[in-house]
Formats: sequence, C-alpha cells, structure tokens
Amino acid sequence: MRASKDISMRNRLNKASGRNDAWFAAASIAAIAGLGLCSEAKAQDVSANVALTSDYVFRGVSQTQEDPAISAGVDLTRNGFYAGGWASNVDFGDDTHAEVDLYAGYRPEVAGYALDFGVIGYLYAGQPDGADYDYVELKAAASRAVGQTPFGLATLGTAVYYSPDFFGASEDEATYAEINGAVSPADKWTVSGAVGRQWVSSDLDYTTWNLGAAYQLTDTLAVDLRYHDTDQHDFGDIYGARAVATLKASF
Repeated sequence: MRASKDISMRNRLNKASGRNDAWFAAASIAAIAGLGLCSEAKAQDVSANVALTSDYVFRGVSQTQEDPAISAGVDLTRNGFYAGGWASNVDFGDDTHAEVDLYAGYRPEVAGYALDFGVIGYLYAGQPDGADYDYVELKAAASRAVGQTPFGLATLGTAVYYSPDFFGASEDEATYAEINGAVSPADKWTVSGAVGRQWVSSDLDYTTWNLGAAYQLTDTLAVDLRYHDTDQHDFGDIYGARAVATLKASF
C-alpha cells in the first residue's frame, strides 16, 4: 500500500508541476505585455499576433496530428533587446494540449547584417508523467537584404539552434541549421522558403524544406499558403508532405 500511495503522490506532483509550468508561462506572457503597455513608447516597443492555421508545422513536422491550430503571441523590444511569449494548441496523441514558448535575446545590426542571439524555452501543458517534453534552445541567426533581383527585393538568412537536452525523455543533444530566403515580387506579396537539417544524438536526423507565398490583405492581416516536406516519411504521417494555409493578424 505504501508503494502505491507514493506513486499516486508522485503522479499528483508531476501533474501539478505541469499545470504550474503552464501557469508560469501564461503569467510570464502577461508580465511581458504589462511591461510593454507601461512603457512610454509602447507603440514602438510592443507587438502582438494572433493566427489560425490549418496545421501547426514545426520544422516540417505536424504538431497537431494534421489538425488546425490557433496561436497568439506578444513581443517587447527595446534598444535591440527583446523578450516575448507565444502559445498554441498541440496534439501528440496523449494528454498534451498546449505549447507555450518563452524567449529573449538581442538583435544587433553589424556591417549590414541583421543578427539575432537568443534563448527559447518550450513548455508543454498536460504532458504525461515522465515525458520530459520541456526543453531549451540557444539560437544564433543572421540575415541580409541583398537588394533588387529580377524577382524583386530579396533577403537571405541562416540560423542555428542548439539544445543540450532536447524534446523527450531520452536526454538527446540536438542541433537544427537552416538557410532561408524571401523575395517581394510585387506590392503586398512575399515569396519565401527554407531548407533545414535537424540532427538528434539518437539518430532521428532528417532534412526539411518549405516554400510558400504570403499576401498582405490589410495593414494588420496577412494570409500565407505554404508547402512543407521532409525526407523521412518513414518516421510517420506527421513527417509527410503537406500544404498549410495560415491567416495571421499582427498589431
């Protein structure tokens, strides 16, 4: 009886910890928004977004079992420094129901390059006991406007993300590297794409790519149609090719 009580207590503590993570993340997002609203130049320092998508795809992999998702985020910026939070529903085939990301960093501009050095924490509400989905990544990115091309104004970029203890209980190290680009062929239109490689120490490596176009419907509302795919369809349906439509409002 003592053993079953101990297990029951641990289960309750683990579930409470998951709820506390979600509450902490929500409180952090609220605090970020509050700090921004209290700033004197809030119109320049604070931005927010809300999006509805036909499938939440992260690095080529569906996070919602190919079902729709709704997300929202808020960002505070000042003198190149930034902090923010973002949340979306997810579906991993268990009780996990929400992802909340908290991030902060610094974006300087050096010799015409826009740089980005940051840290991102991924928190998951409702995750099963022992799943250990929560993880942290370090980010380093750079982009540069390359000017006018035959297809319009273009920008090229690259990014690297590193986690010492990646998603899941296996305590994998993971690195993701990406090359991306965007071009504006006409007013209100942006065509963009990326190719990336995810390395995981447990040999769950794969390559992913996406290509799509966005149209600015209004000053705050945009629609994006995008194709995603990976080279590891054998990992499961969520790694398969898919077309995704997203409607996003930014304020």
